[in-house]
Amino acid sequence: MTDVIESPRADDAARLGPLQLRVWLETYPRADAGIDEAWIREHRGSSATVEGVAQWREFIEAAERQPDLLFCRVVRSGTDILGFLCGRRDEEVTLGPMYLLDEAQGRGIGGRLMDEFLAWAGSAPMRLWVTDYNERAIRFYRRYGFRATGERELWRGRLPNIRMTRDAASSSDPS
Repeated sequence: MTDVIESPRADDAARLGPLQLRVWLETYPRADAGIDEAWIREHRGSSATVEGVAQWREFIEAAERQPDLLFCRVVRSGTDILGFLCGRRDEEVTLGPMYLLDEAQGRGIGGRLMDEFLAWAGSAPMRLWVTDYNERAIRFYRRYGFRATGERELWRGRLPNIRMTRDAASSSDPS
């Protein structure tokens, strides 16, 4: 089945929150950091609640109204959503969140999403946060010209993230 990348519809909100939680459960458990399923559900489980779905719907509708300021694309395979990439434009462009299910990785989908995002962002400087032990994501972002700045944060006191940026008009080499 062909994977299609497109703007989400408002009714996709009901699937994006649970998808975000599922990807977190696939990606972030790490015993030595005290990040297990219970911690993830406590800190990210709200994305799959009525309130979380309502926030997704608000973002999707805002992105429809302000496509120059807000970006969001989903990856569809038939009726399933396999992942998404969102972003926003302020003084810099912020990439995130970007998530793909494990089953969708390694098929070029992330690169296609990134190409659409970079076309939307244009030559603006960009930034993102990535978990420091998500080496696959770090390598992916490096291929597109992002570099670690040395800035770090502990999200909710536990999840170690690093800041990556991409200079204005930076070229990418996704090979």
